[in-house]
Amino acid sequence: MKKSFRLAFCGIITALCTVLMFLTGLISIGTYALPALSGVLLIAVVIEFGKSWAWPVYIAVLVLSLLLAGDKEAAMLFILFFGYYPILKSQIEKIHNRATVYLLKFAVFNVSMILGFFIGIQLLSVPKDSFTVRGIYLPWAFLLLGNFVFAVYDYALSLLVVSYFQRFHPYFSKWSK
Repeated sequence: MKKSFRLAFCGIITALCTVLMFLTGLISIGTYALPALSGVLLIAVVIEFGKSWAWPVYIAVLVLSLLLAGDKEAAMLFILFFGYYPILKSQIEKIHNRATVYLLKFAVFNVSMILGFFIGIQLLSVPKDSFTVRGIYLPWAFLLLGNFVFAVYDYALSLLVVSYFQRFHPYFSKWSK
């Protein structure tokens, strides 16, 4: 029963993430919010069953997002950052040196966003003019602002992990035994 519970739980999380990614085509603000919310759902898999179960869920949602998501930019955000970050966060936070932890987190974010920028321009044909405001090319300003938003996101994710442990983990740990 333990393995069947794990498969069912992971299947439900995969389905919920896929539905959220599908909704990116219907909800305009969903380009950023829904991939982030989809990634948050992976926290439950990481906590309950570990990263060895979370990575296949991420890969399944990745493939389904490429096929079903209405907004390909949102799918790219999920693939390049929001989908795997909750899994990687659990590993990074096992490091005892706090400065190294923050350095790694921000490095992952910045590399992902820079890669996403170039993929967006090259593969998704996002016009470079969309990053220009009053004749000023602003990708670096967007990245700086993104770092502040990432700091808030990471802190909120940590609070969600604590809240999950307090509210939901005791119930799921009974079922998974």
